Amino acid sequence: MLKKVFVSPDPGRSRLRFAARAVLGIGLAVVSCGLAGTSLVGAITGGLAALLALFTVTDATVRGQAVTTALLPVAGLPVLTAAAALHGHPVARDLTFLAVVGAGVYARRWGPRGHSLGVFAFMTFFIAQFLHATPDRLPGMYAAVLLSVTAAATVRFGLWCYERRRPAPAGLAPPAGTGLARVTTRQAVQATAGAGFALVVGQLVSGERWYWAVGATWWVFVNTTSRGETLVRGFRRVLGTAVGIGLGLLVAVPLAGSAVPTAVLAAACVFGIFYTAAVSYTWMMLCVTLLAELLYGLLDVLGPGLLALRLAETGVGALGAALAVLLVLPVTTHAVTDAWIRSALRCVHACTAEAAARLAGSPGADPGPRVAELEQLLVRVRLSVAPLVHPLSPMHGRRQRARRVLALLDDCAREIRGLVAVATDPEASHDARLTAACRRVERAVEALTGGGAVPALSGGPRVGEPVLTHLHGLERALAELAAPLRTPSRSRPAGA
Repeated sequence: MLKKVFVSPDPGRSRLRFAARAVLGIGLAVVSCGLAGTSLVGAITGGLAALLALFTVTDATVRGQAVTTALLPVAGLPVLTAAAALHGHPVARDLTFLAVVGAGVYARRWGPRGHSLGVFAFMTFFIAQFLHATPDRLPGMYAAVLLSVTAAATVRFGLWCYERRRPAPAGLAPPAGTGLARVTTRQAVQATAGAGFALVVGQLVSGERWYWAVGATWWVFVNTTSRGETLVRGFRRVLGTAVGIGLGLLVAVPLAGSAVPTAVLAAACVFGIFYTAAVSYTWMMLCVTLLAELLYGLLDVLGPGLLALRLAETGVGALGAALAVLLVLPVTTHAVTDAWIRSALRCVHACTAEAAARLAGSPGADPGPRVAELEQLLVRVRLSVAPLVHPLSPMHGRRQRARRVLALLDDCAREIRGLVAVATDPEASHDARLTAACRRVERAVEALTGGGAVPALSGGPRVGEPVLTHLHGLERALAELAAPLRTPSRSRPAGA
């Protein structure tokens, strides 16, 4: 686990910048709330609002990110108002909370912006429960949210907008469908059902901290698509929470809310949340748990009993998510993985075509963005096959095939990167055999995505022909992919 987080590649230091900017933005938000004279509750509200503004907004362009950030209070403040107004009406509050859960997940059908606004709306309701918001506290909380989102936007789009120097990444659409065949619709139903279970059982465990269970269910569904992904994420959430609680007993409880060391450790936790999010959900949850413990220390309610209760409520939430994905409109791991693999292979096809056109002298051909899109797609493939390659997976045969598929897709990506590097070289020239080699690659991709026979390998290229060397490597990887993608598993293709 240590190696995965601290030795994992960080191209362009993007994770480091992401985490450092978060500390700066959230720190500025908390200081702004303090200078404005808000209470401790207001400062905590502001810090959490800034964290969400910097963490959840993932539009492809800087302009899109700015628009989404500006819309966050529009989504969050009405929900905050409703949560505070219903504070003394448990039944209406609970039903409203479940409605926010369902709407927040369903909003993902509108892409990154819908996802960000849905998360912010849910977390605003959650924060209101966390801080026991009542109508008399609303003016201070409104001010804190607006100040903090503004501070976060100032840092993200003014002081440190490193994304402006990068090409916009391609947006990835979830697997298509209509009605209940749409993944986002199914997940909205699942999340609502799981949150309903967590809410009822969570209140039986604790009438005061029940919302932890609902929060655990919600976050298990974030950035997952299939039941396998959700189950693995639930396991990792419980593991990260348990380790974080153990660390909290050693660190947060002895501090007892002491301001300066708590602030320093909170900043370290924020950095850890942002730095580890892309590579380890377990580590991220460890940091989230420790941050929550530090905040409870500031509120003077932290103790071993509270930490044990948090672990129990997290377990209830994870169980609710697991039951929902297994029993309510399940989305199979195979179906989702198959869709992402097909998308990755079509992107390989597009990369090859663009590179060939570039080498043929077409001035408008640019394979670079396609390479970036392929890298994103491979991230999604790895996420979707995570349940199959997990060490605890009982399906040994499928685990081996899934690992083989990942290795061969990585080979494809490596050859594509080499091909694009050669194609973008101004000294590169067109080779008469290039068209035929590219056509073989295209036929191989069409066969893999359409069910036809994959063409036989061509003879290997001679030394000194880098374009054909990469194309031949691509042909080999695509030909070898045919076996694991077509191997049956319990009468069903095991592409996943």
